[in-house]
Amino acid sequence: MMKDTACRIFSVLLNQYIREDTNLNFLEFDNPFQILIMTILSAQTTDRTVNSVKGRLFEAYPDPHSMADAEISKIEEIIRPTGFYRAKSKNIRGASEMLVREYDGVVPDSMEELIKLPGVGRKTANIVLNHAYGIDAGIAVDTHVKRVSYRLGMTDNTDPDKIERDLTALYPQEVWGKMNFLLISHGRAVCDAKKPACERCCIKDYCRYYSNNNFFG
Repeated sequence: MMKDTACRIFSVLLNQYIREDTNLNFLEFDNPFQILIMTILSAQTTDRTVNSVKGRLFEAYPDPHSMADAEISKIEEIIRPTGFYRAKSKNIRGASEMLVREYDGVVPDSMEELIKLPGVGRKTANIVLNHAYGIDAGIAVDTHVKRVSYRLGMTDNTDPDKIERDLTALYPQEVWGKMNFLLISHGRAVCDAKKPACERCCIKDYCRYYSNNNFFG
């Protein structure tokens, strides 16, 4: 895809999904520690489910020190609705232990340091950096970003790291965070995995999937 086409897509999606009062955060967090833990929990589940366990989880374990000292079974009980709760419990306690041991309980503000934490890859690190610190280090690639960017023709890759490289090459760094929000929003509202609503898509004229499937009228 050419950069000018990518920029037109950004402009249309921006007008469609962002207003002055739009909250660009899908997860409800109060500090960097919370967004780190909640993003780890968000794998293979919905943001609504993660938001639903926030209160109980952080009332019990409000900081890395208390989370690091928590019993795994107690964490598992709270986060069970998010799925894969055994692995996630191990990761969030392990990440908390490392924060206490290596970073004085402070969530790092660099990609290099964040991805050292258990359960944290580039997607999670990108979300934490953007949401907690306002740093656009890359574009977080989740299932929506992967699907929508591929259908549009922004990438021919399926590996998240390669997709991220393709997307960041198309857009200036200052819009990377917004582009993540826009692609997710469009994937949820219109570009469904099983049945995309192409007839009401605001960017169908730029879409490879729409063109290849001969949707007319």
